[in-house]
Amino acid sequence: MTDILFVHNNFPGQYKLLAKHLASQPGLRVFAIGSQTATAIEGVHLQRYRLQANAKSTVHSFAQRFELECRRAEQVIYAANVLRLAGMAPKLIFVHPGWGESLPLRQLFPDAKICVYCEFYYSGQGVDVGFDPEFRGYGVDGQTRIQLRNAATLLALTEADIGIAPTEWQQSLFPTELRGKIRVLHDGIDAVAADAAPGRFMHPRLPRALNAGDEVVTFVSRSLEPYRGFHIFMRALPSILAARPTAQICIVGGDDVSYGSPPAGGGTWKGVMLRELAGALPLQRVHFLGRLPYEQLLTLLRLSRAHVYLTYPFVLSWSLLEAMALGCTVVASDVAPVREVIRDGENGHLVPFFDTDALARKTAEVLRTTDRSHGRNAAASVRQAYDFETRMLPKFIELIRELVPDAAASISSFTPSPTASRNTRTLKVNHA
Repeated sequence: MTDILFVHNNFPGQYKLLAKHLASQPGLRVFAIGSQTATAIEGVHLQRYRLQANAKSTVHSFAQRFELECRRAEQVIYAANVLRLAGMAPKLIFVHPGWGESLPLRQLFPDAKICVYCEFYYSGQGVDVGFDPEFRGYGVDGQTRIQLRNAATLLALTEADIGIAPTEWQQSLFPTELRGKIRVLHDGIDAVAADAAPGRFMHPRLPRALNAGDEVVTFVSRSLEPYRGFHIFMRALPSILAARPTAQICIVGGDDVSYGSPPAGGGTWKGVMLRELAGALPLQRVHFLGRLPYEQLLTLLRLSRAHVYLTYPFVLSWSLLEAMALGCTVVASDVAPVREVIRDGENGHLVPFFDTDALARKTAEVLRTTDRSHGRNAAASVRQAYDFETRMLPKFIELIRELVPDAAASISSFTPSPTASRNTRTLKVNHA
């Protein structure tokens, strides 16, 4: 029996499909450590820890994030010891280093192989920071503070046996000295066939149900904020709605902030944009749906005639790949991480991030045409490159075989049934 450990603040996070598959293998025991926000998966022995609130820190502002990461590392030590007392002895550890949880792992498990998830390497300027001229840039202090966010990740990589980054662009952000240690390996999505018939979509915030044939425009983000181009999308809406008088705009996402900063004057970015566009939007056709359960989001995306995805040069959202897998025709921002998956005019459309006129024209054009070949090509390309069971899982098994041959011998690959319809599979949608 081989033990495998996952460490992730919000377990399962990026490890959802992999952990679920490994937990189903009879020759493995799968464990996980996460905070109180971690979610249990059948077959995984999850040990949660609780991070105690502390008084206002007197640590220098540059070091405050690292201090919090050290507090998490301390809790991981306690959680790991609970699992060790229960008999866990991991030969392989998958860890996301972004919260400091990786810091004690080499000392706790000196003989284990450690695989670090290299999601993002922060830069004080030149990637996401400073990309949008609308928002005030950071001075030297701010840039230094941002650069220091990499401390725990750098320490994790020096101790790790290997790192994995989900895209080539994300790998390219890491220092040249460490890049050779990082393999590009996406976590994979549960891709589904795009030809399942769309149903009706009903929601209390809609004046009526949406049906196949309606001109539905979708925008999905975990939080409605500038990092995901919410302000740009909103500014394009008056032109889109004027050009397409029956279009219905469905906006999915929370009013909080996930990545950037809240508005300087307080409130939400939704409130800021509604005030800016007061009188310019027919609000009866603009529907803010909040965050949706994945079953509802699945139904909505199947009805989408045009799916808009905008982002700074930042972590690529799962929601983009999932919308493509469903056959959505995507209009997306022309930035490096998006260009890795969308080929303009073939499996989607790219427009300059800040060009609201181009975004409005292309979205209206997609609504106007009956050609759905871009959506079909999107579904095919995502299935070919990112489907977990048929594409990513064999690569993970190969990686595990390299690191822990005994464990790999216990893992079976997915073999699709020749009679099974892929339309019956479930799409797990994340709003990132």
